[in-house]
Amino acid sequence: MTSFAAPPQPAEGAVKRERPILIILHQAHSTPGRVGHMLVERGYRLDMRRPALGDTLPSSTADYAGVVIFGGPMSANDTDAFVKREIDFIDVPLKEETPFLGICLGAQMLAKAIGGRVGPHPNGQVEIGYYDLTPTEAGRDLMDWPAKVYQWHREGFRTPDGTERLASSHHYEEQAFRVGPCAYGLQFHPELTLAMMYRWTTRASERMKLPGARQRRDHFSGRAIYDPPVKAWLSRFLDGWTEAGEARNVSAAEPALKLSA
Repeated sequence: MTSFAAPPQPAEGAVKRERPILIILHQAHSTPGRVGHMLVERGYRLDMRRPALGDTLPSSTADYAGVVIFGGPMSANDTDAFVKREIDFIDVPLKEETPFLGICLGAQMLAKAIGGRVGPHPNGQVEIGYYDLTPTEAGRDLMDWPAKVYQWHREGFRTPDGTERLASSHHYEEQAFRVGPCAYGLQFHPELTLAMMYRWTTRASERMKLPGARQRRDHFSGRAIYDPPVKAWLSRFLDGWTEAGEARNVSAAEPALKLSA
């Protein structure tokens, strides 16, 4: 298990949480980015694991305040043993109603876990850069959403009937969804830091040649405009998401998570 390198310190007076957040990453150099920093600032320890590199996953999430599965270059359709293991594992927080967040690949894994499909756009369109985000009626009832979000994906998901769909984009009909009271899948990347943007657009620059991808200069010019609302949205989202985790042991009869501005 890997520790969070040089984590930010909790703000003075922040409550030290008893239970950690389980963080699942997919590459040796991957970090939880802004999500990790915001969780640490809220008093949480991060139990960071990389199943692709041999780390195990717990049999129960009862000792965790939440679970986050991040993105990666692999597909939820890959036959690698760790991919199947992660998808199967998602059933644990779902059954135990532990707050769950899947980002990009993590959202696609969540979609697969509940019986959905993952695959490329029929016309080969990708989303790499900033794109419009349109909340559904259910999404608007839940909270305010940023107008544009950062994307980095070649595949999307279709969740089964009965899933609460929260947001869409022009090329990918499903961008955010909720399962049960506190499990969420996000196709976009609110965790992105400036350092991550430099790294992704440098190491994977060939992705910007794909149909529909934004050019590198547009990523950075867009960040100056669109990132502040995304950061504010993520802070509100994590406040509600972690509150659900803290309330979970207090009362099994808590109402569904309500996120508000």
